[in-house]
Amino acid sequence: MVCKLLNRLRRIAHISVRTNRRFCKNVMRRNLRPKKKEIDVPALLPRKLVFGCMAFLFVMSGAMALAAEAPVANTGDTAWLLISAALVMLMLPGLALFYGGMVQRKNVLSSLMHSLVALGVVGLQWVVIGYSLSFGPGNALIGDLSQFFLSGTGVDSLTGTVPTYAFIMFQGMFAIITPALISGAVAERMKFSTYVVFILLWSCLVYDPIAHWIWGGGWLAKMGAIDFAGGLVVHLSAGISSLAIAHLAGKRQGYPGDRFVPHNLTMTVLGVGLLWFGWFGFNAGSALSANASAALAFTTTMVAAAAAACSWMMMEWWVVKRPSALGFASGIVAGLGSITPAAGYVTPAWAIVIGIVAGVICFYGVRMKFKLNYDDSLDVVGVHGVGGAWGPLATGLFASVGAQGLVAGNAAQVWIQFVGILAVGVYGYVMTYVLALILDKVMGLRVAEEEETMGLDKELHGEVGYSM
Repeated sequence: MVCKLLNRLRRIAHISVRTNRRFCKNVMRRNLRPKKKEIDVPALLPRKLVFGCMAFLFVMSGAMALAAEAPVANTGDTAWLLISAALVMLMLPGLALFYGGMVQRKNVLSSLMHSLVALGVVGLQWVVIGYSLSFGPGNALIGDLSQFFLSGTGVDSLTGTVPTYAFIMFQGMFAIITPALISGAVAERMKFSTYVVFILLWSCLVYDPIAHWIWGGGWLAKMGAIDFAGGLVVHLSAGISSLAIAHLAGKRQGYPGDRFVPHNLTMTVLGVGLLWFGWFGFNAGSALSANASAALAFTTTMVAAAAAACSWMMMEWWVVKRPSALGFASGIVAGLGSITPAAGYVTPAWAIVIGIVAGVICFYGVRMKFKLNYDDSLDVVGVHGVGGAWGPLATGLFASVGAQGLVAGNAAQVWIQFVGILAVGVYGYVMTYVLALILDKVMGLRVAEEEETMGLDKELHGEVGYSM
């Protein structure tokens, strides 16, 4: 048994040795075989082709990078600015109704025309020369003619994050409504032909330079004056210009002895509703973006107008012993005009303060005309002039968002705002008076006495507002 076991172990060992020898031989044969030559694909390509492809890829990558970095219009900001421009345009029919309801029945169409004709006359003036004078580089006092007929502006031009055409049209609506505001001071007695020439020249000589001073990089802007949506540019310039032309035009026949009662306060109340609605675009749109600043301006516009309307109503309750619809509507406009320069710079709490003060001082501002003996037919001076001075001053006092006023520790801003008020007030009054004086000598400011007695609708326009 032992012998058999030993023989079996020898055979297993022999087989194992033979197997190991065969495995080693196979491994050696594989290592000794010649290796296949590896093919270098780039080496087979012509060098010019390789370098050409590399250059093409380099150029394309640079072009794609530039395309990615090129500024593009923000669709949200663009949509908001276009809507805001349309809202401000809607303020013109609102102003027409607001003024039209306050005049005598025989002059309603004349008053409506004063507001609406500005859309045509100043709308063209703005595109031809007004925008260039306001926002052209020019100098510290006035723009230039580099953008005459919007030269240099194309469909791809951008102003900030919006197409330049959208910016131009939005700013154009401000230029249109400002001279229309002045018409309320000379309602029921100014020649229509003279008025058309007046608003055309006034836009070039008064509005455009003032807009450049503050919004176009002029001397007030460099000084640090702030005006979010047009307290100085729109309301103060219109209010002080109304005082100048009212002084020169004189009083209406029978004023102040005769009572000039509004013929249709329903129109006036409807008009102020449209004005308030459009003013959200006026102020919130001035952020030029659909952002937090626009939301703040929207909020302050609402609460300031509400506060001013309530304070005016309380003043009437106290002084006259009963509140009136006309007084409440006037308070709304006073609050809206006063918050305009501060809309994006103050908190809602300070906006309420601005509105309350506006209602009180504009209430007395309207009554001021009786003591100073001038005829401001529809209270443009008392509302827009007084409110237009209070608003910029209040901005210097209460600005704390995006700008620093007195409450934020910057007392110097109050002085800067005061300088702006003084400059706009003096320039607006003097230029308007001189312009109106020249037009009075050349064309005549007032209608004939007989035409004023019969009514401007029939005598100047050959039609009447009511045929019943």
